[in-house]
Amino acid sequence: MPMPNVTCLTSVRLLSSIFRHHQLLLPSVASVKVPKRTVFQGEYRRPGRPKEDKFPWQKINFNFSKGLQGIKKHFTLLKKEFFERWVGPQGKPLLEHILEQNRVIWEFRGPESLEGWTVSSDREIGGQSEVYLKLGRNNNTCLLYGTMSSTPPRDGETRYSGYCTMRSKQSLASFDRKKHFDWSSFNTLHLRVRGDGRPWMVNIAAESYFSHQKDDIYSYFLYTRGGPYWQDVKIPFSKFFLTHRGRIQDSQHALWLDKINTIGFTLGDKADGPFQLEIDYIGVCKDYAHTEEFAYELYKRNPEV
Repeated sequence: MPMPNVTCLTSVRLLSSIFRHHQLLLPSVASVKVPKRTVFQGEYRRPGRPKEDKFPWQKINFNFSKGLQGIKKHFTLLKKEFFERWVGPQGKPLLEHILEQNRVIWEFRGPESLEGWTVSSDREIGGQSEVYLKLGRNNNTCLLYGTMSSTPPRDGETRYSGYCTMRSKQSLASFDRKKHFDWSSFNTLHLRVRGDGRPWMVNIAAESYFSHQKDDIYSYFLYTRGGPYWQDVKIPFSKFFLTHRGRIQDSQHALWLDKINTIGFTLGDKADGPFQLEIDYIGVCKDYAHTEEFAYELYKRNPEV
């Protein structure tokens, strides 16, 4: 009877030993989980603000009398929109709309004019800045004032702080449809303001095409002189640059003037202390001397070969 090869027996024993050790180690080794990459951009949550665990339908206030008032209000707006279409764009005759060179969009002439505006500051994330909005003298102007503080909150997450902002509310048509401003006939933003020498940022939000562009804002600088005198500021729309959540974008494109949603003013110059900005009116105009289409470089997405 032939004797088995010693080398073969050694190899079999080595493999069986490795197999037994492998079986003993398998239960103790946990499976590696690779996090799935998020395809859609989630809702932005400010640092220090807790997450909301409520479902969307839990925020609805079911009130029968309030619902009847809302139906009456929306049908009144729908009737107004229907008859304005027969007159012309935005209820104006067509000839007047074509020859119009100046238009006042917002003016502050009473307490009801402040209902379309909202103010906010870093106090929402635990900061110490304060901002208030009220009517000026003789109820003919809007006065934005408060105190700026750049001290960050002690939440262990926020590193920078110090901002105050004023923003117009989204205009709504009947049945809570978005109502856009059409400024395509104009090329310049016209402001009559009186500040305290601080630099402000003018922000214009337009309707976006994709959902991830909802935080896109066009911004430009507003330098106030200070003192008792008013200043008329004209900023061409071609000067506004695209930003996303405070960051200037590399890919720039012009502002869509036919789908303007809101306008706002932001102060964040890191100078602690009191501030104030008085606004008489906000309008648009057509400057024939300004022929620039866009002030910044446009990248070709599909360059010619």
